[in-house]
Amino acid sequence: MSQAALALEESNSRQLLAELVTDARNLRAAQALRYQVFAEECGAVLHTAEAGLDQDHYDLHCEHLIVRDQNNGRVVATTRILDSRRAPAAGGFYSESEFQLVGLKDLRGDIMEIGRTCVHADYRNGATISVLWAGLAQLMNERHYEYLMGCASIDMGDGGLQAHAIMQRLRGRYLSREYLNAIPRLPIPERDLPANLTAQLPPLLKAYMRLGAKVCGEPCWDPEFNVADVFILLRREQLCPRYARHFKAV
Repeated sequence: MSQAALALEESNSRQLLAELVTDARNLRAAQALRYQVFAEECGAVLHTAEAGLDQDHYDLHCEHLIVRDQNNGRVVATTRILDSRRAPAAGGFYSESEFQLVGLKDLRGDIMEIGRTCVHADYRNGATISVLWAGLAQLMNERHYEYLMGCASIDMGDGGLQAHAIMQRLRGRYLSREYLNAIPRLPIPERDLPANLTAQLPPLLKAYMRLGAKVCGEPCWDPEFNVADVFILLRREQLCPRYARHFKAV
């Protein structure tokens, strides 16, 4: 299948197509969506050269995967991809700015890092994220990346209570430092948890876990986005493309 059209799904009269960005217009559309979600909805402090766009120097070195609604042309989801070959020119992987990744140089095989993943508020459903993940799964298999890695964010608007509760839930089943040990450069503040607090996994983090990813350490606090970032690693042999296309992140 052409990399320009990686995945297609019809749902609720919508035709959703995943594709790699090939021109400046679509890149700006992806950056505008990121700004809308991260700055306008979530209150992130973005240092960008152009108003209304989320831009940083990593964008110049990344590929950008978008999901488009074919019925109206709108870009409704996006993530960016930085792989082992492009990372040195960017000064390293984005995750390395937040974590000391012990063991990274010992990994055998190419790595695909994803980041700045977001979905338009009107399209936050299983169908959209399924198309996005199907496109990523196909790229991972076609290019023979051995690992997928990145960060999943937990909102810190409550001072970190949910972040600590979620990590408490993840440690028993999903924490593994077998391949990488991710040491946060800025750990989240300690908090005492109420006994009745329920951990609600964000959709992206839940999606990673369903795909077989492992959490490689404690979370890092990102004050500008006011989130706790959890570093995850997924080996290619654990990724099932068919499952990636059909799972529902709800």
